[in-house]
Amino acid sequence: MKKIGILFGQENTFPQAFVDRVNEKAPADIRAEFVQIDQVEQHVATDYAVIIDRISQDVPFYRAYLKNAALMGTAVINNPFWWSADEKFFNNALAVRLGVPVPKTLLLPSKERPTDTSERSFRNLNMMDWDAAFQHIGFPAYMKPHSGGGWKSVYKLHGPEDFFRAYDETGQLVMLFQESVEFTDYFRCYCIGGKDVLIMPYEPRNEPHLRYATEMKTTGEAGRKLLATMKDYVLKLNHGLGYDFNTVEFAVRDGIPLAIDFGNPAPDADVNSVGQQNFEWVVEAAANLAIARAKAQKPGQDNLTWGTFVHPTAARAATAVATKPAAPKAVAAKAPAAAKAPAKAAAAPKKPAKKAE
Repeated sequence: MKKIGILFGQENTFPQAFVDRVNEKAPADIRAEFVQIDQVEQHVATDYAVIIDRISQDVPFYRAYLKNAALMGTAVINNPFWWSADEKFFNNALAVRLGVPVPKTLLLPSKERPTDTSERSFRNLNMMDWDAAFQHIGFPAYMKPHSGGGWKSVYKLHGPEDFFRAYDETGQLVMLFQESVEFTDYFRCYCIGGKDVLIMPYEPRNEPHLRYATEMKTTGEAGRKLLATMKDYVLKLNHGLGYDFNTVEFAVRDGIPLAIDFGNPAPDADVNSVGQQNFEWVVEAAANLAIARAKAQKPGQDNLTWGTFVHPTAARAATAVATKPAAPKAVAAKAPAAAKAPAKAAAAPKKPAKKAE
């Protein structure tokens, strides 16, 4: 018997639906349940062939548990080692390498020195040329943490005065300074298993429960081309980063989709926010992925997904030692599905620049 577990926190609708769907579809030798953790000992395997991780980005204890489980052969979705090292600035840099457009972005040193450092710790760092930075990025712009999510410590800036006022509040956070994209269309795209893509019209300016209550504005041949381009970009990003379960957000400017956010360890899958149709798609795709990974899982071996950015290095290392390179797995792509959304909701009025809630 192989067990599939889901590790989660405050969410309610997706975990139970996922477990029920797996148990409806899976063969008799594969069952799903909520993860149960008792004593955690180093180099001792868990009872799970597969674990869907929905919470460890917020709970360090769970992250350590999952790394140990992965070492012992559990297929953890998403890879806990890669997510621990990943951050938004690197994601943007890799996107550029992969040919996916992203907003212009600069990395800023923290306003306050990290604990246990002094001026001597920064002898390699030159003073920032703020005028040059402002000219390059322009205004309006955004300042956001280089690592993290949930719209925490995100600022919209309309000029240098806004910039310095916000920067003074960021403390030891390392921030990104990023151009604002005035978009005509916005999308949130699920990618599950590196092949299944769901493209959803999305309005980030609406209240959270109304963000999926919108429609795609681009129509006809231009709309079909836009959907195909976004699907291509979604697959490139997720193959490059090695995510099994992720969302990618695009802001469309002058017909070009710019990737805005594409590293989500536990993307929203609550029926009350994404809507019943999107929820059904996510539950089905996640169940299919978990069952396939359980069937392929080999106890005691590496059953994680590694992105193409990491994999070639691992392959070269293996070749140097064993003279037999590890061949990358082929991934088949599935056509994207643009979900039908409820009637369009009015966009929220623009507010003066302030710290996001």
